[in-house]
Amino acid sequence: MINSEERQMSKMVGDLLAQTNEDFEKAKSRGRIQSILSSLVRKNSDLLSLYAVTDLIKPKGETYRGMQTIPVKNIIGSEGRYQDFSLAFYPKKELLRARWRSIDLATKKYVILPPISVFKLGEWYFVRDGNHRVSVAKTQGVEFIDAEVVELDSEIPLEPGLTMKQLRRRVVYYERKRFLEQYDVDCLPMDRIMFSNAGSYAELVNHILVHKYFLNEDSDRELTFKEGAISWYTTVYEPIIAEVRKQGVLTSFPGNTEGDLYMWIVRHWDNLKHMSGSHEVSIQSATSDYKARYGKTLVGRWLHKLKEFLGKD
Repeated sequence: MINSEERQMSKMVGDLLAQTNEDFEKAKSRGRIQSILSSLVRKNSDLLSLYAVTDLIKPKGETYRGMQTIPVKNIIGSEGRYQDFSLAFYPKKELLRARWRSIDLATKKYVILPPISVFKLGEWYFVRDGNHRVSVAKTQGVEFIDAEVVELDSEIPLEPGLTMKQLRRRVVYYERKRFLEQYDVDCLPMDRIMFSNAGSYAELVNHILVHKYFLNEDSDRELTFKEGAISWYTTVYEPIIAEVRKQGVLTSFPGNTEGDLYMWIVRHWDNLKHMSGSHEVSIQSATSDYKARYGKTLVGRWLHKLKEFLGKD
């Protein structure tokens, strides 16, 4: 026989389980609404991927900060579950229901949960372990959560709603700034040498250094970086860009710069030489071949404009 106390306990458990199911449905619904509202104002509603971010900003080191109490609102990304939750950490997928409800139930029973584990970049956090705990905390309006923190070194600013496209722009801006600070290139028209891809300025330095190396082979003194840069610009960069303009290549690569095309065509030119086993491949044929292989058609260019208008990354 089940006594009244047991029946009451069973009812309480049943009510709690029903409440966790309702909580999950509300959270999932809020995630859908957030996604719709964000798309209307062309804002990103997705969590940032830790690996995608670190692949761009390339942190120079990490420091273990130990146990800390961190603001839940400053958690903007995840190491591995960034596709499962919205920017506000609302669940996006049905498969999250069981685990999410179990965490929600534990908090309602005042069970002490283990701390989450996070990476810190600036003042923002990326979850390594504990995504469901963060999701339940955000849904319940919890302001702070205990976390084991590892801080990554970065000078690139982040914030909620940042798209990968916006982040790439910040990285490129930062790399350009560092390049101009570190190298004596006031001899170059840098207002015309622009890149939109991360890593290009470091690659540019390498191009100039390689060019300078070959110049030094026929010189009785060591040329300066500035001298190598001037020679590289007039004998390498300018002829390639002249061919890019002559063939109207830039229109086939919307959203990119002449500097981007220089980098891509130089690589393509080198590949064609290796594949043909000959150094007789002309820059004209390399440029036209690159345009034919990788350039966007008229339809492709219109689709690119549509994606930009819709704010797609």
